[in-house]
Amino acid sequence: MPEARRATLKDVAAASGVSRATVSFVLNDTPNQTISEATRARVLQAVHDLGYVPHGIAKALREGTSRLIVLFLEHGLEGNYSRSFIRGLDDELGAHDHVLLVRHGQVTETSEKQIIDVVRPRAALRFGEPGRGDGPAAHAAQQIGYLAGRGHTRIAMAVPADARLREVRLRFAGEAAAELGLPPLLPLTGLSALRELVADGITAIAGHDDDIAMRTMAAARDQGLSVPGDLAVMGFDDTAYGAMLTPSLTTVHIDAEAHGRLTARTLLGMSTDGLAPAPAQVIVRESA
Repeated sequence: MPEARRATLKDVAAASGVSRATVSFVLNDTPNQTISEATRARVLQAVHDLGYVPHGIAKALREGTSRLIVLFLEHGLEGNYSRSFIRGLDDELGAHDHVLLVRHGQVTETSEKQIIDVVRPRAALRFGEPGRGDGPAAHAAQQIGYLAGRGHTRIAMAVPADARLREVRLRFAGEAAAELGLPPLLPLTGLSALRELVADGITAIAGHDDDIAMRTMAAARDQGLSVPGDLAVMGFDDTAYGAMLTPSLTTVHIDAEAHGRLTARTLLGMSTDGLAPAPAQVIVRESA
């Protein structure tokens, strides 16, 4: 069956015999309007009968600072974590009558100011800013701790040269290695010389994310290396594809949806009781 058409402001106006402006005045409880109680009741009855729901974004834009939150998401930060974070953020904001707008792409001070000046949101935030204790960067230690626990002492970290959080991830991972008494991590930007790394004593690679880890596994196979026999490989972000590989990918799962909900309540100045995210969890599979 075709999906039922969503009722519009025009439909409500026609059903109640008034103008669209009058419907808008009633729904927004606009002051200084001489609308009779009978007309108001008729409009509200039409809204009920038609199941009319005001367009959230339009309402937020009209009300400006009280309803709209803007999230800036730069290229390179998309992934399972960001999708889950945005889902939790959006759901929690929606539950409290706020609307989330996500702006994808490179963010500069100029572009950020332009958007804020146009829509005048209640708040604006950048996804994955360094220093967020609940973000993916802070959990690099999960990878290093797990690999060390499996007996690996010479570990490389595969992070693209242009990765948005490259230096942050390397710093967190390096600190984790030092705390465990391991030799300094080897930063890895290319995957063309994995056999040489193995010959030099590297036994495990921690990927910046699952995508990089999966590329590492493919490169290892092309170079005649077995995973995990010759080289253990571990991802980060727990994407669905990792479980489908052979060998399946060991990775780290973060309760990103709870992080999103927590962020929403913090932005709105609400209590965060009962929203403590579950601890990061290593998903143990076959690759490491």
